[in-house]
Amino acid sequence: MPTAPAPQRLEAGTDGYRRANLAMFVAGFACFAMLYGTQPMLPLLVEYFDVSPATASLSVSAGTIALAAMLIPASLLSDRFGRQRVMRWSLVAAAVFATLSALVTDFAQLLVLRGLLGLAIAGVPAAAMAYLGEEIAPNAQGRAMGLYIAGNAFGGMSGRVVSAALADFGDWRIALAGLGLLGVLAAMLFWRNLPPSHNFRVRSLALSALWRDVGAIYSDRGLPWLFVTAFLLMGAFVGFYNFLGFRLVAAPFELAPVWIGAIFLTYMIGSAASAWAGRLADRYGRRNVLWAMTAIALAGLLTTLLDHLWPIALGLALFTFGFFGAHSIASGWVGRRAGERRALGAAIYLSSYYLGGSIVGSATGLAWAAHAWPGVVGLLTACIIAVLLVSLRLRTIAPTQAAEPVLAAA
Repeated sequence: MPTAPAPQRLEAGTDGYRRANLAMFVAGFACFAMLYGTQPMLPLLVEYFDVSPATASLSVSAGTIALAAMLIPASLLSDRFGRQRVMRWSLVAAAVFATLSALVTDFAQLLVLRGLLGLAIAGVPAAAMAYLGEEIAPNAQGRAMGLYIAGNAFGGMSGRVVSAALADFGDWRIALAGLGLLGVLAAMLFWRNLPPSHNFRVRSLALSALWRDVGAIYSDRGLPWLFVTAFLLMGAFVGFYNFLGFRLVAAPFELAPVWIGAIFLTYMIGSAASAWAGRLADRYGRRNVLWAMTAIALAGLLTTLLDHLWPIALGLALFTFGFFGAHSIASGWVGRRAGERRALGAAIYLSSYYLGGSIVGSATGLAWAAHAWPGVVGLLTACIIAVLLVSLRLRTIAPTQAAEPVLAAA
């Protein structure tokens, strides 16, 4: 009987590997630039639409809630129609909705379009981790995942900084239109550079097969804990960045919108942390890196309680570094443990991730209203401590034999 040919994987250093990394970096960049572009403008939206800070934060949460809801359906579509096709059309649709957001006449219309943007974006993260797991050589997957997460971080930073600058020198409509144009350019680069899939295999869309896969994922000893990690990490991250701006526009800091946008330059640290953490995971194992990154995030969060700008900036940098490092490790770990179900596993992880951002991010508004910044830090500290405890528990869980080599994922 003839043996099946070995899978064709993209090895580190090859042209295909470089083009795949560029395409995935650009996709992550565009998605998160568009998704979080309203975050630094929340005080402006409060004034323009005459809404409360918690209501204004829904311009962020509407997109993340829709994204979370669409991730599993999008992962099923990518299982049926292919990772590349789903990601391509998702980027095009997202660019359209981002551009239309600049034309709204009331806050309800803005929320609808931000929700549609989230639905469109879902196809990229739902398929991205599966594509990397299928097409990248195992010994280079940590680096590739780290670079993809770095693209997310850099896009989140750039979208916030660009939108804040455009809003300060023009208005919020110009800012949102600029992000839409950014999405168009990114979609063009992605279409041109992403190598075709060689290892994709069509999976059934039958509900019975879906339930079997869900049952297998939740029966794994590690995956449910990684989903909890995603929920708490992103909840703390969104809550932190949503309300740090409100603290810095108030006395004694009273920073202008362009300077509020500048705080997102710390995402450059997040980009570096993602790539660096991926290399550390390839070398030392995920279970030996995740808890350390979480501890760094906790230290940064507590540092922001100090009432001076420079300690706040330091705490912001540490928190951002730890968050992106931990997220890079946890998301890559899901792809390794989920094996052939990696698309669905990634979708559940990311659904948990964005639900956490929506629920905890909005609940942080209540903590802000009740106790200002100390209340925010208290709520988010509880989330990060829970992540730290989960990461320590994950150290005790053995790697899977089929899909998680000990060194690469331990």
